[in-house]
Amino acid sequence: MTIQENDVNVDAMPTVHPDSRELVASVFDAVKGVAAVFPRSLFLQRAREGGHARELWDALVAADLLAIGVPEELGGAGGGLTGTTAVMEALARVGVPPLQYSLTTFSREAILKHGSDQQIQDHVVATISGKRKICLGVTEPEAGTNSFAARTLARQMPDGSYRIKGQKVFISGADESDHILLLARTAAPDEEVGRRQGFGLFLVDMSLPGIELRRLDIQWYAPENQYEVFFDDVEVPAEALIGEQGLGFDHLLSCLNQERVTVAAWALGLGEYALRKAVDYAKVRAPFGTPIGAHQAVQHPLALAKAEMEAARQVMYSAAAAYDSGKDAGEQANMAKLLGTRAALAAVEASIQTHGGSAFVYESDVVTLWPMLRVLQIAPLNNESILNYIGERVLGLPRN
Repeated sequence: MTIQENDVNVDAMPTVHPDSRELVASVFDAVKGVAAVFPRSLFLQRAREGGHARELWDALVAADLLAIGVPEELGGAGGGLTGTTAVMEALARVGVPPLQYSLTTFSREAILKHGSDQQIQDHVVATISGKRKICLGVTEPEAGTNSFAARTLARQMPDGSYRIKGQKVFISGADESDHILLLARTAAPDEEVGRRQGFGLFLVDMSLPGIELRRLDIQWYAPENQYEVFFDDVEVPAEALIGEQGLGFDHLLSCLNQERVTVAAWALGLGEYALRKAVDYAKVRAPFGTPIGAHQAVQHPLALAKAEMEAARQVMYSAAAAYDSGKDAGEQANMAKLLGTRAALAAVEASIQTHGGSAFVYESDVVTLWPMLRVLQIAPLNNESILNYIGERVLGLPRN
C-alpha cells in the first residue's frame, strides 16, 4: 500500500505566524508541481543508478523555489529562512529532499551576510537561476567535529592570492557543485586559532587545477554522492575570501542557525512521509480480520511520533521566524534540529515496525528512509553536541 507520490497536504500544514501563512501555503502548492515532474520513484531510481537529480534541480528553478530566501532587491522572492524551511519540508514530505538545495542555500547565506557586493552578485544572484551550485567544505578526517583542529591551510601570497593545501571529507555533492564554501586555516600550523582568529572562509571554484575528488561508498538512498576532496597547492584569487581574513570560523558560525533549521525541515518532512505510509498500511493490513491499526501496540508509536513531530515543527518555524526578525535564534534552531531529527527517526522506526517484514522489501520504500534519517542524528552536527550546547548555553551548566 503506497501513498500518492505528489500528495502534499496543505491543510495539514503546521501553525505558522499569520504573516507567513500565505508564503508557506504557496510553497507547498508549488512543490506539488515539482513532485509531478520528479516523484519519489525517480528519486530512488537515480539513487540506485548513482546518478544525479538534475530534473529535480531544474524543476526547482522552473517553480522559482530557488528564488525564495534571496532578498527581493536582489531579484529574489524574499521569504527568508521561513520560506527556505517550507521549501525543504514540503519537498521532504513527498520524499524528494534535495541535499544540494540545503547546501546551496546555506552557503549563499554566508555570502549574503559577509560577502562583498560583487560576491553577492556573482554567487548569490546566480543561485536563483540554478546556475550556481555550492557544496560545503568543513569536515576533515582527523578533526571530525572539532573544526578548530582543521589542517587545511590557505597561505596568502605577496600578490594577495592564496595557496590552499589539505583535505576535506564527507563533502556531499562535490561532483555536482561548481564552487565549494571552504573553511581553511590562515594561521600557521604552530599559531593559535579560535572562533575569531586563524581561519578564512573561501568560495573556491571546483574547476581549478589541483583539486581532486575521491568518491566515498555511502549507501543512503539519495541521488547525491559524498567525496573526499583534496587540495594540492590550489591557487585561488584574493576575491575568493569571504569577509575578513582570520574571521572565517566566526563567519561560518553566524550562519549555522539557518542550517540547523533547514535540516530539521528535511527530517520532519521525511518523518511525515514515513508516517503516512504506515498509517495507510495499518488501515488495510488485516491478517486476523481486523486492520492492525486498530491495535494499540501499532497505534501508539505512530500517534506518539505524530505528536513529537508536530511539537518539533512548532519549534522549527518559531526558530525560522526569530532568525528572520534578526534575533539570536541559536537556542530554538538547535532544539529544532535535535527534536526534529529524533522525532522523525522515531516515525521511521514506527513505520518499519508497522510494516513488519515487508518494510525491508526495497519496493515498499520504508527501510529506504532509515539511513538518511539516521545520518541526520550525526550530521551536519551530532545531537550530542547540541545537547552540550543546551546544557551549557541554555541551562548554564559547566563547560566540559
